[in-house]
Amino acid sequence: MNERDGFERRLQDARAKRGLDKPASGQKGLPAGSWGVGFRAGIEVVSALAVGVAVGVGLDRWLGTWPWLFLLFFVAGAVAGVLNVYRMFSPPRRKR
Repeated sequence: MNERDGFERRLQDARAKRGLDKPASGQKGLPAGSWGVGFRAGIEVVSALAVGVAVGVGLDRWLGTWPWLFLLFFVAGAVAGVLNVYRMFSPPRRKR
């Protein structure tokens, strides 16, 4: 049985190295269930848009350039939100 134990250990090490095992509780990962994943994706997009709009409106009021910086930071917030969701669903990159 010693060979089997060695195989199981090597298999577990290889799976952990490739990131195939489920993350232990308390680690980052996708929430359980489709509702949790959907809410997290929505919050990622909405929060990035809110930050972009707030920064754009604040700078426009301060500099008197309404609506140009608002529009610029609205687009930047939208891009940041979409990139956050993309990163959330893309598999982690392996370090070489």
